Amino acid sequence: STQSTGGEKKEKKKKGKKKGGKDKGGGGGGDDEEGFKLGPSTFIPGIEEASTTYEDIWKIRDETDNFQQKYDAELIKELKRGEVESEIRVQVDDLMRAELKNLKAALQKDAGKKGGKASAKKKGAKKKDKKGGKKGKKDKDLTPDRTIESLYEELVKEGILVQYPKVKVSDYLGEYSYLGTTLRHANIEPMPSLSDVRRVVTEYGILPMGSQTVHETAPHVKSIMIAGPHGTGKRMLVNAICSELGANLMDLSAENICGKYPGKAGLTMLLHLVMKVGKLLQPTVVYIGNAEKTFVKKVAKNDMTDPKRLKKELPKIIKKMAPEDRILFVGTSLTPWDGDVKGVCQCYQKIVLIPRPDYASRYLLFKELIMRHGGRLAPTLDLSSLAKISDGYTPGHILTAVKHVLTERRIQQLQRKPLTAAEFVTPLARIDPIYKEEEEQFKAFYDKTTMGKKRQQLLKEDGE
Repeated sequence: STQSTGGEKKEKKKKGKKKGGKDKGGGGGGDDEEGFKLGPSTFIPGIEEASTTYEDIWKIRDETDNFQQKYDAELIKELKRGEVESEIRVQVDDLMRAELKNLKAALQKDAGKKGGKASAKKKGAKKKDKKGGKKGKKDKDLTPDRTIESLYEELVKEGILVQYPKVKVSDYLGEYSYLGTTLRHANIEPMPSLSDVRRVVTEYGILPMGSQTVHETAPHVKSIMIAGPHGTGKRMLVNAICSELGANLMDLSAENICGKYPGKAGLTMLLHLVMKVGKLLQPTVVYIGNAEKTFVKKVAKNDMTDPKRLKKELPKIIKKMAPEDRILFVGTSLTPWDGDVKGVCQCYQKIVLIPRPDYASRYLLFKELIMRHGGRLAPTLDLSSLAKISDGYTPGHILTAVKHVLTERRIQQLQRKPLTAAEFVTPLARIDPIYKEEEEQFKAFYDKTTMGKKRQQLLKEDGE
C-alpha cells in the first residue's frame, strides 16, 4: 500500500509539472514565442576582423615613445614577406605549368594515333559546346564609338540630365513622434512622423549609395517611391539625396521626356544613354515625377505626355541592375492609388508615405522657418497654439504662410511690433488643408502594397 501511494504521488507531481509548463508557455511572452527578428548583419565580420587585428598587433605595442608615429620596419617586413611569397609563387607556378605542358607533349608523341584521336574528340566537343552553350545575352553597346563627354553633353542638351538645388537632409524639418508608444499601448497604430521619413530616406537612399562597399554588402535597394500630399517635400527629399551624394540627377518624368527620342528605337537609345552614363559616372539618381501615371489604367484624353511610355521597359531595367551599380530610381506621387498597385510594387522596392505633420513637427516647423526668414521669437508669439490650430497643413503650407507674413517691411517693424500668432491665421485660412479622408486614401493604398501586407501580418503576429 505504501508503494502504491508513493507511485500515485509521483504521477501527480509529473502531471503538476506538465500543467505548470503549459501555463508558463501560454502565459503570453514565453521564450517559444517568435516576433520580428532582425537578420544577421553582413558588417559584423568586418568589425570582428578589425577588432582581432587590433588585439593581435596594436594592443600589445608600446607607442609612448613614438609621438611622431614613425614607421615600424619589422611590421613592414612581415607584410611585404607575404606579397613577395605570392609573387614568387606565381612565377613558380608558371614554370611548373610549362614543365607539365612539355611532359604532356612528350606523352602525346609516345601515344601516337591514340593521342591524335583523343585530341580530335576534344576539338569536336569544344565545337559542340560553342554551338549549344549560348547563355544569357549581354546588352549591346549602341554607342561604342562615342566618348562619355559627348553622351553627357547630349543628355544635358536634351534636358534629361538636370541641375538641382543644394539641399541637406537636415533641412527637411520634422520632429520625433513622442506619442507613438502611448498610441501602441492603446492598440492604435500611429502614423510615421517626418523624422521617421527623413531617417528611412537616409537609410535606403543615401547611406548605401554613398559607399561602394556598403552598397555591395547591404541589402540592394534599387528603387524608392515617395508618396504624399501636396507640400510634404517629396521633391526636396530627391534633391537632398542628390546633394548629399554629389550625384547626377536624370529626369525621366513623362512631362520631361515627351517629344524626345520618339519611337521604340528612340526610347531604347534614351534608356541606353541614361544607364551607360549613370554607370560610368556613379552615383546617379533617376527621378520620375508622378510615378503612378506610368501604371495608370486609363490615360486621360487631355494628357498628351504619353505617361505609359516606360511601363514595360522600366521594370526590366531595374531588375537587370547589379549590386555594383550605384544607380537609384526615385519616383514621387501625389495620388498613388490612380496607378495599378501590382505594377507599382514590381517597379518600386520601397514605398515611403509622407503623412501630415503632427503637433511636434508643426511646432518645430513654425519655430525654425520663422527664424530662417528673418523673424524673431517673442513672448507674444504663442507657437503652441499656432501648432495646435494648424493641424492638417503640410510643411509647404506653413512655409507659404511664413513667407506671406515676414515681408521686408514686417521684418523692419519687429523691434517695436513683435510677431503674434494671429498674423499667421489669415494666410493659413486661405489654403485648403489636407483632410483626414485624403490621408485615409494613402493608408488604404499602402495596405494593398507588398510592404503594407507584410506590415499588417507582423502586427497581427505581435498582437497574438
